[in-house]
Amino acid sequence: MSYLSFINPIPGRSSALALVVATALLAGCATAPQSPDGADDVRAKLTRLQQNPDMMTHARVELRDAETAVALAEQPLDDDEAALAAHRVYMADRQVEIARAKGETRLLEADRERLGEQRAAARLAARTREADQAHADAERARLSQANAAAMSAREAEELQRQIDLLEAKATERGLVLTLGDVLFATGSAQIQGGTNQNLEKLVNFLNRYPERRALIEGHTDNVGSALFNQNLSRQRAESVRRFLVERGVDGQRLTVSGYGFERPVASNDNAMGRQQNRRVEVIIENQE
Repeated sequence: MSYLSFINPIPGRSSALALVVATALLAGCATAPQSPDGADDVRAKLTRLQQNPDMMTHARVELRDAETAVALAEQPLDDDEAALAAHRVYMADRQVEIARAKGETRLLEADRERLGEQRAAARLAARTREADQAHADAERARLSQANAAAMSAREAEELQRQIDLLEAKATERGLVLTLGDVLFATGSAQIQGGTNQNLEKLVNFLNRYPERRALIEGHTDNVGSALFNQNLSRQRAESVRRFLVERGVDGQRLTVSGYGFERPVASNDNAMGRQQNRRVEVIIENQE
C-alpha cells in the first residue's frame, strides 16, 4: 500500500495523526545511507597515514591499495549483508595496517642505509685525514732529513776548514796537533812569552767544539836522565793544559801525560832529530 494512502482525509484528530505518520515516512526515505560500523575508524587511520610524508614516500602503493579497500568498506549494505560489511571493514583495516608496516619498515631501512652511508663517509674522511697526515708527516720528515743533511754537510765543511786552519793531522787516534820545542826554552816547562798562533788556533777549535776531549802528551829528546825527561815532558804538557784552561777550555776535557824520550819520532843521534823529538802533541779525540 502506498504511503499516500495515510494522508487521506480523516475526520477530526485522525487527520492530524495521519499527517504526522506521513511526515515521518518522508523523513525516513530522505535519510542518507550509513557506512558499516568501524568504517569511520578505518578511514581515520588511513587519513593519518596519508598525512604522514614518510608514509607517502615509502608506502605509496600500499596506501593506494588501502584507499581502495577503505572506500569499498564504506559502501552501505543492507542489514542482511552485515557479515559482508564487517568482512570489508576488517580487510580494509588489515590493508591499512599493511601499508603502515611496510612504510615503517622501509623508513627504518632507509634510515639504516643513510646511517651506513654516513658511517662510510666518516670512515673515508678519517682515512683521508690519516693519509693527508701521513703525507704531511712524511714531507716534514723528508724536509727535516734534507735540512739535517744540508746542515751536516755545512758542519762537515766547517770542521774541515777548522782542521785546515789548525794544521792538524787526522789519525786513528783523532786529530793530532804537534807543538814544537819553540814553545819552551831549553830545559824549561814555562811557555815562552809572546803569542803562539798554534796554541790560539787550538783554543778556538776546542771552544768551537766543546764536546770533543783532548789528550796532551809531552815528549823530549834523550839528553839528560830518564827521570828528568819524564818530569820535564809532563810539566810541559801541564803548561799547555794550563794555557788552554786560562782561555776558557774546560779542564775536565783535557788529559795530561808525559813520556820523556820513550816515543821518539826521529833519531836522537843528530840535532835535527832531537829537535823533532822535543814536542808536545795534542790529540783531539774523534767524536763518537
